[in-house]
Amino acid sequence: MNVQNKGIPEWVINSISPVKPKEFMIARVSGVYKSKYSVLLNSEELFAELAGKLLFNIESPLDYPTVGDWVYVQFFNQSSLAIIHEIVPRKTFLKRKIAGKKIAYQLIAANVDIALIIQSLDQDFNIRRLERYIAISREGSITPVILLSKSDLLSRENIEHKIADILSIMPDLQVIAFSNLDNYNFLQITSILKSGKTFCLMGSSGVGKTTLLNHILERNEYKTREVRKDGKGKHTTSNRQLIRLINGSTIIDTPGMRELGLTDSVKGIKQAFREITGLASQCQFNNCTHTVEKGCAVLEALANGIISRNRYENFIKIKKESDFYGMSYAQKRKKDRQKGKLYKNILKNHNKRNRL
Repeated sequence: MNVQNKGIPEWVINSISPVKPKEFMIARVSGVYKSKYSVLLNSEELFAELAGKLLFNIESPLDYPTVGDWVYVQFFNQSSLAIIHEIVPRKTFLKRKIAGKKIAYQLIAANVDIALIIQSLDQDFNIRRLERYIAISREGSITPVILLSKSDLLSRENIEHKIADILSIMPDLQVIAFSNLDNYNFLQITSILKSGKTFCLMGSSGVGKTTLLNHILERNEYKTREVRKDGKGKHTTSNRQLIRLINGSTIIDTPGMRELGLTDSVKGIKQAFREITGLASQCQFNNCTHTVEKGCAVLEALANGIISRNRYENFIKIKKESDFYGMSYAQKRKKDRQKGKLYKNILKNHNKRNRL
């Protein structure tokens, strides 16, 4: 096939199948709008739809393209429309449980190198929520960087205290306090945005994601809104979107997320709570729940003050949530696959009868 997209990273080029049709090209998904998509080829952005074969083989929300995906496309209507035939296997991903009681995943973005997790230093600051963001990032093999906005509202001493609180339980994190108002540490943030890398802005509504993005772009391209009187933010970004920067890096902007459900996030939880999961290997029982068992190294560390009560309780809460929804989702997938096979057999028999 003919590879013409100059921005394709080497790992994508190495994964391209040599047997793909010559008319196929590699593009990147830049926007998701319900059943419609936009893709980037070099500097041109085009609307895209899914090929019928791709739709027919979809078994779960994870099989749909998401922002950041590299895809095989074919162009029609004088290159004004792209048809997405296949997704290049993802290197990394960000996913969460869909908000509410529904048992399903939502893909946030794909092929992200660094997740820029933003919390404001005022009313939004919440280490327990940060632990969830970090678990989601680590689960998808993405490096998290913590950005603490609105530093102009607090004293330097107060800011350093909050950063120390984060590093005391997650010492390997990079944490940067900044202000969109007085440019405090703005250059430190832009120094992270290396050419060829993909970054994702994550955080609740009203923490300053859109303002920071406009600051990086050096233009007010995206609308911002004031925070409500109750301290909760209003959604500014309504769709996930991929933005290319002049230096060759890429930023994916996401809507604010108030619910961060985890499903089957064993790897992410293990890395986000390393000191606790490290102790778990010393428990007397392999299937220890770390709640009531005798000989539990985690409970012993909790009693001795080695791990904090708040961090322990959040670990247990997230782990139970991940285990429950992971098991429920596995059962749902099994039922969905059985239904899918039934529908395909019905369609196959229907087509066979029509040919006779």
